[in-house]
Amino acid sequence: MKFRPLNEKVVLEVIEEDETSPGGIILPDTAKKRSQEAIVYAVGPGRLLKDGSRAAVAVQVGQKVVFSKYAGSEFEFDGKKYLILDEDQIFAIRES
Repeated sequence: MKFRPLNEKVVLEVIEEDETSPGGIILPDTAKKRSQEAIVYAVGPGRLLKDGSRAAVAVQVGQKVVFSKYAGSEFEFDGKKYLILDEDQIFAIRES
């Protein structure tokens, strides 16, 4: 199943943090940091402007991005964690 976000919304597939510490200790969920990196999974058509046209979203499907730590709403689908947020909550595109 695919997601089709509305307007300037973006769906991200969250990149999970390591489950073990550098010393090999398995970390419980409460000790893990929330990841701030994700892969763009789906992009909306863009913000609707007053003249009826749309301003395109600056990110594309497949790009790695860095986003605000407390941004968006998390949800889980088919065992994967996703995040839906506004385009302006994405801070940068990570280029390899």
